[in-house]
Amino acid sequence: MYDALDSIMVLRAWLVFVLLISILDNLKLAKGDSTEHARRRLVDQTPGFISIDCGATIDYLDESTGIFYKSDSGFIDTGTNNVISPEYYSSMVSPTYVRQIKNLRSFPQGTKNCYTLKPEQGKNSNYLIRAFFFYGNYDDKNQPPKFDVYVGVNFWTTVSFSELYQLYGPWETFPDIIHVPLSDTIYVCLINTGSGIPFISALELRPLSKSIYPTNFGALSFGSRLDIGTSSHTGLTRYEDDVYDRLWCSQSTLSNWVPINTSSVINTQDSNDSYQPPAQVLRTAVQPPSGHNALTYVRSYGTNNPYNGGKYYVCFHFAEIAKPTQGKKREFIIDVEDGNYTSEPITLEYLKPLSICPQNGPPFEGLFSFSISATTESGLPPIVNAIEYYSVISLPFEPTDPRDVAAIMYIKQTYTISRDDWQGDPCVPHQYSWSNLTCSSDDTPRIISLDLSSSKLIGEIATSISGLKALQYLDLSYNNLTGNVPEFLAQLPNLKILNLRGNNLKGSVPEDLIQKSRDGSLVLRRRRETAKESNIKSKNRQYSYPEVVEITNSFQTIVGEGGFGKVYLGILKDETKVAIKLLSPSSKQGYKEFQAEAQLLMIVHHRNLVSLVGYCDEGEYKALIYEYMANGNLQQHLSVTNMNVLTWNQRLHIAVDASHGLEYLHNGCKPTIIHRDLKTSNILLNEKMQAKIADFGLSRAFAAENDSHVSSCPAGTIGYLNPEFQKSGNFNKKTDIYSYGIVLFELITGRPAIIRGPEENTHIVDWVHPIIESGDIRNIIDPRLHGQFDINSAWKAVEIAMSCIAPESIQRSDMSEVCAELKECLALEMAHGRSQRMVTGGNKTISNNQLITTSLELESDIAALAR
Repeated sequence: MYDALDSIMVLRAWLVFVLLISILDNLKLAKGDSTEHARRRLVDQTPGFISIDCGATIDYLDESTGIFYKSDSGFIDTGTNNVISPEYYSSMVSPTYVRQIKNLRSFPQGTKNCYTLKPEQGKNSNYLIRAFFFYGNYDDKNQPPKFDVYVGVNFWTTVSFSELYQLYGPWETFPDIIHVPLSDTIYVCLINTGSGIPFISALELRPLSKSIYPTNFGALSFGSRLDIGTSSHTGLTRYEDDVYDRLWCSQSTLSNWVPINTSSVINTQDSNDSYQPPAQVLRTAVQPPSGHNALTYVRSYGTNNPYNGGKYYVCFHFAEIAKPTQGKKREFIIDVEDGNYTSEPITLEYLKPLSICPQNGPPFEGLFSFSISATTESGLPPIVNAIEYYSVISLPFEPTDPRDVAAIMYIKQTYTISRDDWQGDPCVPHQYSWSNLTCSSDDTPRIISLDLSSSKLIGEIATSISGLKALQYLDLSYNNLTGNVPEFLAQLPNLKILNLRGNNLKGSVPEDLIQKSRDGSLVLRRRRETAKESNIKSKNRQYSYPEVVEITNSFQTIVGEGGFGKVYLGILKDETKVAIKLLSPSSKQGYKEFQAEAQLLMIVHHRNLVSLVGYCDEGEYKALIYEYMANGNLQQHLSVTNMNVLTWNQRLHIAVDASHGLEYLHNGCKPTIIHRDLKTSNILLNEKMQAKIADFGLSRAFAAENDSHVSSCPAGTIGYLNPEFQKSGNFNKKTDIYSYGIVLFELITGRPAIIRGPEENTHIVDWVHPIIESGDIRNIIDPRLHGQFDINSAWKAVEIAMSCIAPESIQRSDMSEVCAELKECLALEMAHGRSQRMVTGGNKTISNNQLITTSLELESDIAALAR
């Protein structure tokens, strides 16, 4: 309905007058008024309103609206103040925002920058939140950016100027949202999505009555708020005409409707209409042209518009503005979405407001359409004075537990921690969580890990840490902390690892902490270990950088390279080989990933997961030290260039090993761990060809009952990601199971996930499907095996792989089922292998070496089945 481009042309006539008033107003302030006049100007006459002129340097009373605006210095700590280019002063099209859109605050640093709002009414109240964005070529680049805006922990809108800019230059956009927050603090966050630097011109919050605008199905995002039948030169109607300071856009007519108006007084304050539309808006209306008895409208957005097929909420506002005619009444029925909602017959009273806002049941869905039709009893055509239309947006995520938020905010304040990304909610959205902490992925997230090592902390250990009741890992090492080790650390019920080394703490360690360390429920590190303790049995110890240099012989031998950095061969003092991942300054991953992997690997242990021997964390030098896997990764062994082809028996053993490792991550860890990037290059083989899963430390843990979460960073590899991820972006257990199914198909076929072709590439699933349907198993199995496999075992392996890659996640097997099925598959091959050996043994003499080999194979088979 409302076209922003029309509004641009409509409102220009007001510009010169209001701009002159603004200039004169500024001159008065510069020259100085009387003390009494200045005092009166700075009194806030709008209690409950939060009005922020972003980028302004002073607070002021905007006389054009009567609203008191504050600078944003008390609401955000980051960003840079800017002003629009002077040549765009005459392009400012919203007379009620002339002063506010001269300034803006931009955010060239950080991904997430958040305003903190603390309304007087607190949580569970109804608020209208509005942001105003006017580009005005402030950066002299003539390239308006595109970025996302979040309210609280959920996505609100994408700010984009491309269409407006191409047609008319750098105009403005002013989205608003009706929202009920779950906490007393509301964050409005601008997210840099890589398409330009986010900025904001103004930010406003207005309390609303709880009886209006239903938000039980989510939040309401501004679509249109139309003052219908108004002269096209009246601009925006807002406060003080509207007690809630909604912005009503003038719209002369829709379709061929006929405007009507009145100059009579309409008293909205004393009416029973809680929506309280402005009297100025209700003084104008439209009716159908002569000879018609209905107002009908169908909104078309175009095929690519996001509102197509969306959910929405609508409100119609009426007031009878035609003087009563003897014997005639105006009676009509509202129909929304072809019968989805049909009102009872409505009769209007002269100059009395009435709002009809269907709220019962779910929101409307589809294209917005309505008709307002006169009844057979009506002697007058229908009218409508104003319409509001909102799209419904879901709020899938809940904020972090308020107790944890309060505690971490006190910690931030106590130590004056200044990090660009320590803004807004600490845990949610998951992809924008704070650095140096890890959260659970419960419906209400909790902080489970906090690493403030080498953070220049001064003073005693903050008592606010005691509020983080879900904390499992706490690292305060290498700061300038003083005083005693506090007793409250022993009262953290879930704390498993505590690192206090490298501080100036005094006194003895509390007995309760020592007792927890003795009984194994807490790993306490306070003093640096000596070099003589450096051996494989000393689990998860910290190594100094000089020790890492010594272990790697000055980084002499590279055994691999990944997103984290190069991997070097190392040898401990007891001649044990290790693999050392050294964080590269240019790596795609960074300290947050290093921290995540180190913390997770210290507490997760399984025979089919690569073990962490230790780590190094000294300033810019960071390394992870793993057990050495002598036989490389599975991808290398399946490569066509590998001359030592894996046997069918070896492949099944590897499949079983990997399934055990993944099953442990999914079902043996609490909370569940999602790998997110399972592939053949992340399955490593030791000297006994035992398979172990690597790189699972870069995953995010989440509550098993939730069974889904948004990834903290881009992950996954093309070919291994299930189709659902392409749509939702969500990782869960079934995402890993799909990846495992692809790995299993690679083991079965000997082909990679993406099969390269001369003209186009083929996904392994697309390649294998028609062959499976044809029933020719021998054309599926790796031809390099030359038929040396059990047919039944092969078919069962294919069936298991198919169960892992089912199109719908709900159809995929759990890893516990996959493990059990694979053991049966291995048992079939073992029985086949024994029968073959018996046949061979009956025809010729078996050597001692063959007997030993057979015995070892049987022991290996039995061990695999027993695991």
